[in-house]
Amino acid sequence: MEPIRREDSDDLFEAVVSQDSVMRWLATGRADSRSAAEAMCDDLVAHWTRHGYGDFAVKDAATHAFLGRVGLRNRARYGVDLGFALHPRAQGRGFAGEAGRACLDLAFRRLSLPTVFAFVLPGNTASIAALRRLGAQADGTVQSSGLHCLRYRFDPAAMAAAEHVVDEGGVDLQLVHAPGPGSPDDRAALRDGLPDPFGVNELGLVWADQQYTLTAVSEGRPVASAGWLLRNMTFDGLPRRTAGLGGVLVHPAYRGRGIARMVISVAVEHARAAGAETMILLCRPNLVPLYMQLGWSRLSVPVTVQQPDGPRTSSLTTMIYDLAGLPHPTISVDLRGLPF
Repeated sequence: MEPIRREDSDDLFEAVVSQDSVMRWLATGRADSRSAAEAMCDDLVAHWTRHGYGDFAVKDAATHAFLGRVGLRNRARYGVDLGFALHPRAQGRGFAGEAGRACLDLAFRRLSLPTVFAFVLPGNTASIAALRRLGAQADGTVQSSGLHCLRYRFDPAAMAAAEHVVDEGGVDLQLVHAPGPGSPDDRAALRDGLPDPFGVNELGLVWADQQYTLTAVSEGRPVASAGWLLRNMTFDGLPRRTAGLGGVLVHPAYRGRGIARMVISVAVEHARAAGAETMILLCRPNLVPLYMQLGWSRLSVPVTVQQPDGPRTSSLTTMIYDLAGLPHPTISVDLRGLPF
């Protein structure tokens, strides 16, 4: 298993996109062209760039024949799901189970995701059986890609109790999600002597402690982190269960590797699992492009934050991530507490 590349488009066409018996169970419902395979590869590669995880090209270890794709997909409305599409010759031979187990190990042991879903058409009995063998439990129905789908859920506690047989391949980066604002030593190590790593000291604000911290660890050392909290905030005068993201920081030696994107993506999923309807953050203007690439939107309404001397309008840029299909505010936002 290797992260899928644009160069895999021809193999993807031959193994998956050109196969009616495979594509009938996917969103398009029919075999498609080489250009469609190229577009699919572009989309899968872009997903890796945005989130730091995604679909893998699955190959036979003995012959190196391309068998299909299996991986984790982040869906803005639903969360992270496990999906697979294998050439007919690879079906019924345990490849989906072996690759699926590796993806679930990645999701729960490496990324510390709170849950993983799977969406499958009702008549796809082979995929349903594969999901059940992997430990998935039925979890209702949803509309996905315009289709009525059965939804299955993987429980991380149940997966932790299962036997793990995955070759980790020397991968060292580990994400750890824990209650509290994180240790002072970890925060000091990530700052690496920088007096104002977030560029906000001059604002003179008092900041809230985070309720949860997601820390990326490499070779036993923290290399990145993000914190979040859950609070009832007010959008256009109406209460909304909202998660505030803050404290996103990567050690200078580890920047440019996509770790921040991965940490942000996983933090969003923890907020979703905790019941947040919306996620919000305050950031410097130069970071707006990063968050927009990750699916966040910029707000142009005034945002009120609380301070010891009373309410104040934030001078930072406000970004929002919708988790429940709710409208963006058009009048104002009140964080109903300290900024984060």
